[in-house]
Amino acid sequence: MTEMIETTTFEHAPLLTDRLRQWAGESAHQRAFTFVDFPEPHSPGVHRSLGWRGLDTRARAVAGHLVRTVRPGDRVALLLPQGLDYAVAFLGCLYAGVIAVPLFTPELPGHDGRLTAVLDDCEPSCLLSDEASRVSVQAFTGGRLPVLAVDALPHVAPATELPRPAPDDVAYLQYTSGSTRSPSGVMVTHANVVANARQAVTAFDIGRGRNTSVGWLPLFHDMGLVLSVAAPVYAGFPSVLLDPVAFLERPVRWLRLLGGYPGTISAAPNFAYDYCVTRADADETAGLRLDRVAALLNGSEPVRPATLERFLHTFGGAGLGAQALCPAYGLAEATVFVTADPRDRPTAAVECDAAALAAGLIEERPGATARLADCGRPVGQDVRIAAPRTGAVLDEGRVGEIQVRGPNIGAGYWKQPERTAETFRDGWLRTGDLGALRQGRLLVTGRLKDLIVVDGRNHYPQDVEETVQSAVDLVRTDRLAAFLVPRGADPLLAPCGDGARDEELVVVAETQRGAAPDGAAVRDAKVAARGAIATRHGLRLAELVLVPAGTVPRTSSGKVARAACRERFLSGALHTEALR
Repeated sequence: MTEMIETTTFEHAPLLTDRLRQWAGESAHQRAFTFVDFPEPHSPGVHRSLGWRGLDTRARAVAGHLVRTVRPGDRVALLLPQGLDYAVAFLGCLYAGVIAVPLFTPELPGHDGRLTAVLDDCEPSCLLSDEASRVSVQAFTGGRLPVLAVDALPHVAPATELPRPAPDDVAYLQYTSGSTRSPSGVMVTHANVVANARQAVTAFDIGRGRNTSVGWLPLFHDMGLVLSVAAPVYAGFPSVLLDPVAFLERPVRWLRLLGGYPGTISAAPNFAYDYCVTRADADETAGLRLDRVAALLNGSEPVRPATLERFLHTFGGAGLGAQALCPAYGLAEATVFVTADPRDRPTAAVECDAAALAAGLIEERPGATARLADCGRPVGQDVRIAAPRTGAVLDEGRVGEIQVRGPNIGAGYWKQPERTAETFRDGWLRTGDLGALRQGRLLVTGRLKDLIVVDGRNHYPQDVEETVQSAVDLVRTDRLAAFLVPRGADPLLAPCGDGARDEELVVVAETQRGAAPDGAAVRDAKVAARGAIATRHGLRLAELVLVPAGTVPRTSSGKVARAACRERFLSGALHTEALR
C-alpha cells in the first residue's frame, strides 16, 4: 500500500494586486505595513506606517514608471534595504507585469559575489533602489543599468490603466539561497504566490482584525516575502517589519514586537530561536508579554526539537503557549509553504530508534536519542515520499525523498530547462529533501545532498552537529558543519587506522565569541566530540576543526552552507584559521 497525503485544490483566486485594490477601497486608512527602525542601541523603535490606500497608490506609481521604461516580462531587480519601500517596489512590479527579482543592496556583507552572479543570470532591464542606496548600487553595477529610487517618485497613481498579467505569467524569480549549489532562480507565477498565500492563511486560520504578521526575515527570502508581504496583502491583515540586523543586534526587539500586536504570526529558522535563548538577558526579558503570540513558524532548515524545548523553557514564563511553536517545512520551488503543525495542540517530538532511522525506517521508541519534529500536514497541496533512485512511492514510516504537488509549485528554474525537467517532473516537485510520513504528517530528516553515508547507513549532518554542540561548551550553537571528505584529502586530518573507508567525517565548528582556547582546551574539545559521536552515532570523527566566530560560511538567509564549508576545507582555506 502506498501513501500520499491528498487535499482539496483551492478555487481560482484573484491576482495579489486585485486584493490590494480591494483593501485600498474598503479599508483605505487602516494600517497595512509598518517598518520599525532602531536608530540607537536602546531605542524603543521608530514606527513608520502605510495605510492600504497609501500602499496601493505608491505601488501603482512605481508601476506607472516601469510600464513607460521597460517591457512586460522584463526583469526588474530589487536592490533595497528592508522596509516599506521594498514592499512598494515588489507590488509595483506585480502591477506593471514585469518580473521582479527580490535581492539586496551591495552593503550586505559577504554576498557581493552572489549578487553579481544573480544579476548576470537574470539580466535585468532596470534596478529599483532608494535614494540612500542609489550611489552604492550604481557603483556596484558600474552604471550599466538604470536605477530608479522608489522613494523619490511622486505618490501619484498613473492616470492610464495598467496592464493585467495572466495568472500563469511569471511574477518574480525567487533565487535559492545556494546552501547546496549555485543560486538558481525559481519562476514563481502570479497564481503560485496567490495559492501559497492562501494556503498559509488557511493553515493558521489568519483573519482580518485578529492577526498581525511580525517579521525580521529578509524580504528577498522566500518565507519573508510570503509571510510578511504576500499573505498580508492577500488576506488584508497588517504586517510589521524590522531589519534582520536589528534582530541580530538585539533579538529582544523582535520578542517585544511579538507581544505588541494581537494574534502575532511570525517565522524564523531554527538557529534564530536558539539565538534568542543564548542572548536572553533577564533585565531585558523581564517585561515581555508573549501571550498574544498565535504562531511562530520554525522552518528554512531542519527543526530541532531541543531548540523548541529550550525556547519554550526560556520564554514560557512570559505567557508563550506551547501550541504557538509550529515546526514547518517549505522551499522556494513550492513558493515557500508546504506543511506546518496546527495551533490546536503543542508540538511533540517523535522519538525514533537511531539504528532503524539510519536504515531508512521510522520506528518509534520512547526515550530514544533520535528525535524528529512533526512538521504537520500540507494544506491545499499533496505530499508523498518516494525512493530517491527509483521514484517508487513509499509507505508510511519509510524515509525517502519528499515530493510535492499543488497550485503553489513554481514553473521551473530560470534559463535551466534540463534542471527544470529533472526537478519538476510529471506534475511532482522533487525537493531533494528526505523525510517520512507518520499518520499523515511529515517528518523531515535532512537534505539528500548533505547525507552522510557510512557503511551503507544514513546519518544526518544536523544530528552530528547537535551532538558536537551539546558535548563541547566551546562550540557556538548552530555555527558548525558536518560532512565527509575523501580519506587523506587534507593534512589537517588525523591518521585513520581504518584503511577500508574511502571517506572520513569532519566537523568544522565556530568557537564562542570572545573565546581564546589554548592548545589543551582544543585537544579536550576534540576528545569530547569524538567520544560523543562514537557513542551516539557509532561514527569515527576524523577531525574537529575549531575556527573563530564568523568563519563557517552561511547563505544569505542564514543557513549553514555545508557544501561551501566543505570546499573551503578541501581547498586549504581553513588551515590558517583553525585553532590548534
